[in-house]
Amino acid sequence: MALLLNVSLSSKLPPFPILKPHLSFPKPHLNSSLFHNTNSATPQGNGINFDHLHLSVTRGSFVALLSASLFFVDPALAFKGGGPYGAEVTRGQDLTGKDFSGKSLIKQDFKTSILRQANFKGANLLGASFFDADLTGADLSDADLRGADFSLANVTKANLSNANLEGALATGNTSFRGSIITGADFTDVPLREDQREYLCKVADGVNPTTGNATRETLLCN
Repeated sequence: MALLLNVSLSSKLPPFPILKPHLSFPKPHLNSSLFHNTNSATPQGNGINFDHLHLSVTRGSFVALLSASLFFVDPALAFKGGGPYGAEVTRGQDLTGKDFSGKSLIKQDFKTSILRQANFKGANLLGASFFDADLTGADLSDADLRGADFSLANVTKANLSNANLEGALATGNTSFRGSIITGADFTDVPLREDQREYLCKVADGVNPTTGNATRETLLCN
């Protein structure tokens, strides 16, 4: 009886409609100007302006070459303009015997350079860097070396008479062996104890600019 009722009811129900998804895609809009041939004499005759295309490719190639060239700059050029000494490279260079006497070389970069017998007499070297440089036999007399960096530098047999080294750095293996330091001012220079002891043995004179006695600036006993 229940089976017949179910069959009867199902036969009277209307069939369920089958829903079909409606998909609508916009038609692509083509700009006819892209295919407009502005040169009627173009032998290709396919609607593309090859003169304009060639110009665009040429310009694109030039920009690409210009951009790439920026990554292949001569490494030496990176040091140009690093100090006030014009555009000359002074970092990592062999400047043996070079004459810098009396020049303004504030914050000039001489890192790792060879400066044997170079002449810096009376030069303004405020804040200059001689990091790991070779200053053997250089003339630094009467020079303003306040705040200069002599870390790891070789300053042996140099002439530092009357030089002002207030606040200069001399960390690491910096050596002043055999140097003339008469009248030099070493105020606040962090020297190794062995270097301080050596310099105290040869220290004398008074700095004409600061009026400080060399031995006092070295904290000699």
